[in-house]
Amino acid sequence: MAKAKPVTIHGIRNCDTMKKARTWLESHDVAHDFHDYKAVGVTADKLKGWAKQVGWEVLLNRAGTTFRALPDADKANLDEKKAIALMVAQPSMIKRPVLDVGGDLLVGFKPEQYAQAFGK
Repeated sequence: MAKAKPVTIHGIRNCDTMKKARTWLESHDVAHDFHDYKAVGVTADKLKGWAKQVGWEVLLNRAGTTFRALPDADKANLDEKKAIALMVAQPSMIKRPVLDVGGDLLVGFKPEQYAQAFGK
């Protein structure tokens, strides 16, 4: 029997989208670890690795209130280096959740993507 891939969901505990994703995982009996990057933090190296996989543009939550509240100068001329620095400084700017399934990433919560990833 194949060993299940390790699953870690990264995000913020009180986020509504995180709650939906965690509920989905639990209701489908998907064992997972939870990393609260607002409470524990996230490293620039971790974000660089994620950005290499999915693109920094996918990771940066431009629709969130934290990003929208930034001064225009901070939002101007965004590139990967600047975006990662912003996300390290304020993890609320990372789109949620980031689901790591044995090294494969899903960013955001779409039940159909989760179902496909776990064969449910």
